[in-house]
Amino acid sequence: MHSPAAKVSGYIVLMIVQIIFLVLFWLFVRYEKAAMPPALGAEDAGSANEHVSKYPQFQDIQVMIFIGFGFLMTFLRKYGYSATGFTLFMASLVVQWSVLMKGFLHMEGGKISLSLESIIDADIAAAVPLISMGALLGRTTPIQLLCMSIFEVALFAANEYLALNVLSICDCGGSITVHAFGAYFGLAVAMMLRPASDQNEAGKHEGANYTSDILAMIGTTFLWVYWPSFNSVLAAGTGGERAILNTFLSLAAATVTTFVVSALVSHENKLDMVHVQNSTLAGGVAVGTVCNLLLGAHGAVLIGIIAGTVSVLGYRYLTPWLTSNLRLHDTCGVHNLHGMPALISAIASAIYASMASLDDYQSELQDIFPAMVGNNATATKFMGGLGRNASSQAGYQLFGIALTLLIAIGGGILTGTVLKYTSFRNLKKDEQHQDEQYWEVPPLDNKEEYELEKVEELLL
Repeated sequence: MHSPAAKVSGYIVLMIVQIIFLVLFWLFVRYEKAAMPPALGAEDAGSANEHVSKYPQFQDIQVMIFIGFGFLMTFLRKYGYSATGFTLFMASLVVQWSVLMKGFLHMEGGKISLSLESIIDADIAAAVPLISMGALLGRTTPIQLLCMSIFEVALFAANEYLALNVLSICDCGGSITVHAFGAYFGLAVAMMLRPASDQNEAGKHEGANYTSDILAMIGTTFLWVYWPSFNSVLAAGTGGERAILNTFLSLAAATVTTFVVSALVSHENKLDMVHVQNSTLAGGVAVGTVCNLLLGAHGAVLIGIIAGTVSVLGYRYLTPWLTSNLRLHDTCGVHNLHGMPALISAIASAIYASMASLDDYQSELQDIFPAMVGNNATATKFMGGLGRNASSQAGYQLFGIALTLLIAIGGGILTGTVLKYTSFRNLKKDEQHQDEQYWEVPPLDNKEEYELEKVEELLL
């Protein structure tokens, strides 16, 4: 158990970080012009109204981050407080840090411009450490999560800048820059924090019960319903509507496929709740990078079918193999929900980019593939982006996912090494996956305690 003094010092560190954010906001962040009162006699409401029009999608993304992700991770039967509470904590921390980190890369006159779009960007960035948290769920302390988030968001912002502004790749729904980065960064950290060979068995609290699985389905449902907003909020022009349509169809196809494949590969051909909670969402990830492209309804459905199949098979066969052979405990299976579907999305983006043409996309080609029409100054300067052809753009899409994996895995290994070999205290096996370490938990009555002990005996 952590000593009270150690816990107090940890929370003091958290408050110090918040005060540092306060100082940085005071020094560098200013409201965007559209958020400032117009000059007397000026008619400048159009820009402000344009920002306000994105508020419904902003609300949807808020629901995904704070409710969807939080409740999806409540499947651990004794970790519900931590799953929802630490999600709230980490997201609140990351949105502030992301505004600063992304803003430093796009400063004008030495100041960061604050707008609804920058807050939406920050909300999307909050998904990155939450995805990584899923790979480590129940095995880290709040201070370790804080440290991981600070390092990860800094690397994420740099990688996103390279991918979108230098390489000029298409990644509307963030499958490459958000999902792949978060998944493989988290897996790399988990690899560094993996248990010793004689401690590799699942802990006594690492499991679900009937109630916790139902709570996790609440998170799944919220994520499923609002995922089209997540993928479409940054799309321009008619690409926004295509993103909604393609995401919905991919999610639907992935869901049907999940139920079928789960029944085929599970014990006694019964549905596995883990598959339903997670693999039904894989279609939203797999279509993310290409959601605003001209996929056609059949293309979106095909991507959903592939994603659902790969995700279920990953949960059924790959995750147990990683645990038993590499001692890699991916608690939430982020490799199957975010990692592999993101790779599918990257491959799909290369295929569809290779077929993109001005005849098909008309005036929207410059918004979707800016380097193909030579209006991306940064890409032109660094990568020779002027007049990039379709096959070259396809190559850049693959280079974008390769670079993302390199930075994510390298950054995760470095972060995991810091967390493991510095003064950070790691949880012991009997301290993992339970709320009592950091929360005041109501005591169980004798009957509940007896029933819980019986369930744990059966699981062991």
